[in-house]
Amino acid sequence: MKFVFSLFTIHHSLARSAPWLLLMLLAGCSKTTTLPEQNAVYYWRTEWRLDSTERAFIQQYDIRKVYCRYFDVVMQDGEPMPNATINFVEPVADSVEIVPTVYMTEDCMHQQHEGLAKKLVDRVLQMNETNDIKSVRELQIDCDYTARSRQTYYHFLEEVRNILSNHKAVENFQLSTTIRLHQLSMAPPPVDYGVLMVYNTGDPRRFAERNPILDIRDVKPYVRYLADYPLPLAAAYPVYLWQRHIDGVRIDHWVESDEILRVKADLEKERPSLSASILTYHLDHENINRYQPETYEKIYHH
Repeated sequence: MKFVFSLFTIHHSLARSAPWLLLMLLAGCSKTTTLPEQNAVYYWRTEWRLDSTERAFIQQYDIRKVYCRYFDVVMQDGEPMPNATINFVEPVADSVEIVPTVYMTEDCMHQQHEGLAKKLVDRVLQMNETNDIKSVRELQIDCDYTARSRQTYYHFLEEVRNILSNHKAVENFQLSTTIRLHQLSMAPPPVDYGVLMVYNTGDPRRFAERNPILDIRDVKPYVRYLADYPLPLAAAYPVYLWQRHIDGVRIDHWVESDEILRVKADLEKERPSLSASILTYHLDHENINRYQPETYEKIYHH
């Protein structure tokens, strides 16, 4: 199998995979666990460079974690390949914890790819070393897995988890994944916790009827799964603008602050622990300026 990287990989031995059943039982035992209270953001750009507005935002809202997209994994010529790798054009401050985040397209999980997990982990660790990113204690994988790809994806996560737990360069590492609303009805993945993505909830083709980024009517059918979902969850809310052109007309999609706060209240009513660990998507000065400070204070309210 080809999985070409621009950075060399670190070789290590891979211990025997933990039994799948054990991982599922561990996930089930942790369903009452509440994550520590913390404010966090996603960083979803191809260059790491913060301006004064973004630095002030991190300080003002006590942002402890930045979930930083390192690269995507996409299918190319029948093989999973890295794409759109971030370039760290300035140092990362020691005051925030970076969580390397890798987005995988769902078709990468239509079949197993031997060696993919190891090469992904090696690439992330090498990027940390090359860019002097210290105190990294977590890796997040983002994938919109479906019933078709779920089993392969969970096996992939199991491999990643075993590689991390047996790697001499890491210690007490956590593995997390994103959870879409439609994935709440499935068995939980073998990770330490999930980030519930409370955005991209609607059908873009029905934009005249509902906001495709977030509409409480699209969220309500999944609320019933929250209370008993057997995995600790953080929650991520949208503050971004989605711009597109339809028949030559520019359409801007963004979510009114009242809608975000209504959805947040509904979710936390059903699962109060969702108020502990909160993220916004994503860190950008235009997104920051789109909402009043009191809106962010309410989003990040525990």
